[in-house]
Amino acid sequence: MALITAEEIFEICRAEMPLVLDLGLEIQDIGEGTCRLRQPYREAFVRPGGTISGPTMMGVADCAMWIAVMSVVGKAEMAVTTSLNINFLKRPKPVALIVECRVLKAGKRLAYGEVSLFSEGEEDEGPVAHVTSTYSLPPR
Repeated sequence: MALITAEEIFEICRAEMPLVLDLGLEIQDIGEGTCRLRQPYREAFVRPGGTISGPTMMGVADCAMWIAVMSVVGKAEMAVTTSLNINFLKRPKPVALIVECRVLKAGKRLAYGEVSLFSEGEEDEGPVAHVTSTYSLPPR
């Protein structure tokens, strides 16, 4: 069972991180160490060439990892990214992104996980990007 709810995530964002709310992320599911998000399509996320921009995908992946980490350790607003590595696998369509994240290991000080991003409606065709990320956890 997840140690944080979608409503608690949005409460933290309203109070501390309004930029996350500006992205318009939709939380579809939160499990223990997992989350699934939907990033609605916006013209502002498209780069020249008609594809979703890398910074958009990186930001969404980072948000997903933050949520998945808190689903394991509970409210930890001060959990911070220490590394994020992204591999762009294929050109995303100019549509919404589906984001699936899972924490692979959560220790006392660090959490490590992976995020896969898909063009909505094309999830069966494989991810458009794959991310690995490490988070530093605050003392509990």
